[in-house]
Amino acid sequence: MSLVCSISNEVPEHPCISPKSGAIFERRLIEKYIVENECDPINGQPLTVEELIDVKTPPIVRPKPPSATSIPATLKTMQDEWDALMLHSFTQRQQLQTARQELSHALYQHDAACRVIARLNKEVAAAREALATLKPQTGMSAIQAAPQPSIASEAGGIAAQPVEQAGMSAEVIQKLQDKATVLTQERKKKGRTVPEELVSQEKLRGFLTLASHPGLHSASVPGILALDINHSDQSKILTGGNDKNATVFNKDTEQIVAVLKGHTKKVTKVIFHPEEDTVITTSPDASIRVWHVPTSQTQLLLRCHDGPVTGLSLHPTGDYVLSTSSDKHWAFSDIRTGRLLTKVADTTEYGLTSAQFHPDGLIFGTGTEDSEVKIWDLKEQSNVANFAGHTGPITAISFSENGYYLATAADDACVKLWDLRKLKNFKTIQLDDGYEVKDLCFDQSGTYLAIAGTDIRVYLCKQWQELKVFNDHTALATGVRFGKHAQYIASTSMDRTLKLYGIE
Repeated sequence: MSLVCSISNEVPEHPCISPKSGAIFERRLIEKYIVENECDPINGQPLTVEELIDVKTPPIVRPKPPSATSIPATLKTMQDEWDALMLHSFTQRQQLQTARQELSHALYQHDAACRVIARLNKEVAAAREALATLKPQTGMSAIQAAPQPSIASEAGGIAAQPVEQAGMSAEVIQKLQDKATVLTQERKKKGRTVPEELVSQEKLRGFLTLASHPGLHSASVPGILALDINHSDQSKILTGGNDKNATVFNKDTEQIVAVLKGHTKKVTKVIFHPEEDTVITTSPDASIRVWHVPTSQTQLLLRCHDGPVTGLSLHPTGDYVLSTSSDKHWAFSDIRTGRLLTKVADTTEYGLTSAQFHPDGLIFGTGTEDSEVKIWDLKEQSNVANFAGHTGPITAISFSENGYYLATAADDACVKLWDLRKLKNFKTIQLDDGYEVKDLCFDQSGTYLAIAGTDIRVYLCKQWQELKVFNDHTALATGVRFGKHAQYIASTSMDRTLKLYGIE
C-alpha cells in the first residue's frame, strides 16, 4: 500500500509522520508549512520540524533527469510553485470550511432574533390595545374621576352599559338652538350663489383617477368600509376597514398619519372632527370610540347600545354625536363628558340602519330595516315625518347643504330625493338592475350628488343629470366624499383601495 501526502495528495519522496495528527506528509512540504504556521495543518496543534518522524520506504525509482542544464532548473522552479500552490489551496479549503460554519451560525442567530422581535411586537400591540380599552387618555382624568356610566369600564371582556340618561337639559337645548340659528343665517346670506372656487360641470366631467392607494388596511382581511375627509385640512383622509382598524392618511405626502386600533370588530362608520385633530369611529362591537389622532389613542369609549352600531353623525356644534343601532334605538351623546344624554326607541319592530343630522342640527334622519326613512325632532325627541317608497333596508341617507333636500338609498337599485318642505318624493334616480348603493354624499355647496356602490357616479343637482361615472374599483365601492369646493373626489372599496379623482 503506497503512502499519500495529506497536503499534496501525491506519493511522497521523503515521507514523515506528524505525532500530533498521525498524518503522512512530504517532508519538504510540511517543513515549509511549519516554518510559516508553526502548527499541524490537520488539527492546528503546535508542531516543530524536530518532532517529525521519518518513515522508511523502498526507494522510488525515478527517470533520469534530462541532460540539458536549463531544464532541471525549470523543473525545480515548477516544483516550488506547485508546492506553494498546494499549501495555499489547503489553507483556502480550511478557511472556506470555517466561513461556512460561521455563516450558518449567524443565520441561525438572525432567524431566532427575528422570531423574538415579532413576538415582542405582537405583545406590545396587544398591550397598547388593552391599555386603550381599559384606560382612556390621561387628559381625560377629570372625566374619569366622575362616575360616567357611558364610558365603558371593561373587565373580563364585558363592557358596562350606561344605565342612566343625563337628559336633554335646557342648557343643551339652548346650545343646539343657538347653533341652528347661526347656521340658518349663514345659509340665507349665501343665498343661491355658487362659490367661485367650485369646480364647474365641464371640469368635473374631465376628472381622472389621480391616485390609488391599496396599502391603508390589512390585505389578510380586505375591504375599506367607511370614509371621511377632514374639513379643516383637506389633505387628511380617514378610512375604516374590515381589519378592525381606522387609518388617517395624508394624500399630499402619501403617508399614513395614524393607525387607530381598539375595536374588536370591523370599523363601519368614521367621522373626522371638523375643527380638532379628533376622529370618531364605530363598529358592530357595539362601541363608539373618540380618538386623539397625534397619539393614536382612545380618548373616550361610549357604550350606548345593546347591539351593533349602524349609524353615526356628528352634530354641527362638534360636541355631540348621534348613533343608531340594530337594537331599534337611537342615542344622543356628549363626546366632551362621555354622558349619554338621551336614548329613544323606534316605534317599529325593525332595527335602525343609518343616521344623519340635518345641516342645522335640530332634526335628523334615520333609516330602518323595513325600507322606511324617518325624520326626528331632536329637541322634542319625537318622530315628525316618515318617508316610505323604498324596498329593502335603507343603506344610506344624506342631507343637502341647502337644507331642503334629502337623498336616500336602499337595496332597490335607486336613489330617491325628498323635499323636506313638502315632505314628498320629487325625484327618483333609477339605476341599473342589481345596482347596489352603499353611500351617498352631497358636496358642501349642494351642487353635486355622488353615489358609491357598483361604481362611482356624480350627478348635477336640480337637473339631476349624470355628469361622470368612475369604474376604476374592482369590487363594490363603499364610500365617497367630495373635497372642498369639489376640487377632488375620494372613494373607497372592498378592493382595499382608496382612490382619488381630479384634474391632472
